[in-house]
Amino acid sequence: SRPHTIIGTTLSVLALYAIAVTRFAAGDLTAEPFHLAMTLVAGWCVNVFIVGINQLEDVEIDRINKPALPIAAGDLSPEAGRRIVAIAAAVPVVLAITQGPAELVAVAVGLAVGTAYSVPPLRLKRFPALASLSITFVRSLVVNLGVWLHFSHTFGGGSAIHPGVWALIAVTVPFSFAIAILKDVPDVEGDRRYAIATFSVRLGARPVLAAGLAALTVAELGMATLGAALLDGASTVLLVLAHLTALGVLWASAARLDLSDRAAITRFYMRVWMLFFLEYAIVAAAYLVA
Repeated sequence: SRPHTIIGTTLSVLALYAIAVTRFAAGDLTAEPFHLAMTLVAGWCVNVFIVGINQLEDVEIDRINKPALPIAAGDLSPEAGRRIVAIAAAVPVVLAITQGPAELVAVAVGLAVGTAYSVPPLRLKRFPALASLSITFVRSLVVNLGVWLHFSHTFGGGSAIHPGVWALIAVTVPFSFAIAILKDVPDVEGDRRYAIATFSVRLGARPVLAAGLAALTVAELGMATLGAALLDGASTVLLVLAHLTALGVLWASAARLDLSDRAAITRFYMRVWMLFFLEYAIVAAAYLVA
């Protein structure tokens, strides 16, 4: 597993659950704990499947770009990796069958897109536009809509989409796009050697960084203005202050970034993930505080 993706999934599920309980359970954060726990387990397993199958397919590339990963480092055999990935695919499907159609569709789509991203013959990661779109699609639409509909049905709320969920979808689209293109900036050497034509390989690090910053700036400013104005029942002050502060942190980090330092690029990329985590926390807190 990659801890930052597990954290991102955990916070997205918890935030959507928090919005659901403010809407359907008078803010009772102890409501339906079993469904919350099972949704978290399913989400974690899908994460392990997606990153695991990618590592199984990219062993030679990872030996250059990410030599500490367990299969690339020789700490885990490919056979053991395949067993882990198979279990990580089976568990969420079984859980989703017992949890309802919304979660089953979300799990199935997540597994299918994760497979298409890494595995031949599609191997979408070879095509930068399709690779970024697939990541954005899963992170912004599949996760947010699937998890929300599951919780809404659990609480008897039907299929209506809460405005807070639409806001999360809107803000995670540019965030997911930025994550999708920035993740390849430190990995140019291995990707170029094995003909993975990422945007970083094709365009270079600086244009990719500029595109990522532009997308993230739109996301933060949009939530600080339109989000704060349109989300009834959420704390306007919290939405404005938190998003402007996050934007300041982002640009301060970008201003200090040395694009010739691979470790510094990786730290910046992880900071973008931290801001992504924070997005879910801000929206959920805005509803809980209000």
